[in-house]
Amino acid sequence: MTWQIVTAANLVVAACYFAISGIILNGLVQTGQLGRNKLGLATGLIFLTCAVHHGTHAIHMLLPSIGVEDPRGIALRDAWHWQTAAWDLISAAVGIYYLSLRGSYASVLRGAQMFEDLKARERQAVEINDNIVQGLTVAKYAMDTGRDDQSRRAVEEALRNAQDIISGLLDDADDGRVEPGRLRRATPARVGDAPAAGP
Repeated sequence: MTWQIVTAANLVVAACYFAISGIILNGLVQTGQLGRNKLGLATGLIFLTCAVHHGTHAIHMLLPSIGVEDPRGIALRDAWHWQTAAWDLISAAVGIYYLSLRGSYASVLRGAQMFEDLKARERQAVEINDNIVQGLTVAKYAMDTGRDDQSRRAVEEALRNAQDIISGLLDDADDGRVEPGRLRRATPARVGDAPAAGP
């Protein structure tokens, strides 16, 4: 009976891993990252090769049941024991769980968002520099030259730009759904040399 359990578990693992590799590789293709996101490509290929490995085991064990003489299939049937069956069942459960999580995040399914796109990060850095850092530089220059009104306007504009950038980043994450407590800081914000006053 052990080999039947192992065969079923390996079929489930193979199906899950094929699906996961398809999601990852398709996401890389859709976002134009296939040639430059080496970590994403390697991860997709790992899942693909593991799917083939588990699927091959299952097929070899099934062949004698459909009248195909396969000594390797018979040998595999005899080689399995309950510890191996347990691990294959755990692998199948983990694969199903992983797929269930991916299915609940529409933003991940639209692309390979489990891997950060370096171009997106560079674009965000440039946007922060252009809209916030330069605005604060203008504000400081205006303050140093005694133009308080211009300094105040530049600070207000930089604050608005910062809020827009953060809002855009939050909208991109999880389709704008932010769970309570998710954005809590690990350490207090600092203003100058002292921690900012809390609520």
